[in-house]
Amino acid sequence: MSIHVSINPLAWESGFFGLNTARLEIDGDTPLAQALQQPYKLWQIKVAADRHDVIDAISQHRFQLVEGEADLAINIKRTERQTGVRIAREAQIPQLRAAAASAFSLSRFRTPWYQADDSSRFYAQWIENAVRGTFDNQCLIACDEQGALQGFVSIREQQGDARIGLLAVLPEAQGKGIGQRLLLAAADWGRVRQLNRLRVATQLSNLTAMRLYLRSGARLESTAWWFYRNAHDPI
Repeated sequence: MSIHVSINPLAWESGFFGLNTARLEIDGDTPLAQALQQPYKLWQIKVAADRHDVIDAISQHRFQLVEGEADLAINIKRTERQTGVRIAREAQIPQLRAAAASAFSLSRFRTPWYQADDSSRFYAQWIENAVRGTFDNQCLIACDEQGALQGFVSIREQQGDARIGLLAVLPEAQGKGIGQRLLLAAADWGRVRQLNRLRVATQLSNLTAMRLYLRSGARLESTAWWFYRNAHDPI
């Protein structure tokens, strides 16, 4: 089967990783083989899990499976402010960067397509940007009674919904309900802004996160697969 795509250059990622990267969007105007002639070092494509026709087609062009992704949604109803959760401040950026780098060392930004430390660098920058209100609108943190960081969540408003960017609990704070508290705080953030749903995407391999969201009333809305292709792979 021949599929048509459109090309979405990923300027920020290209600059951050030093790797000229583009994402292909399905159902565009350009034949896939023609699109792959463009001078990008890395191609990305996310395919809905039920699009077997597309998966078969891109496999013929040497795309490789990288990671699965689940998108979930929680209806925002009555919420309340969570104790011990507050807005992160710029003075806390170094600690948050270190926490994010450790928590997200394994992701789709992995070898052999990226350098070994690229995932940690990427998510450290993500959480710093969230504190500064760039991309994600805000970062909330959970702290213990002594003020020690226990976890964080970043959130943004997107098309009438609230969407979680990152959510992580520090290793020493796990098993204490911190993830649930951060999730509820994110829902309350959405309620205050009169948003109807809280959305979150997570890796299919992250069973801990999946269990947390489903236990909290989330509904699984879609699943997809990420595929990559290096420019030097033959067409």
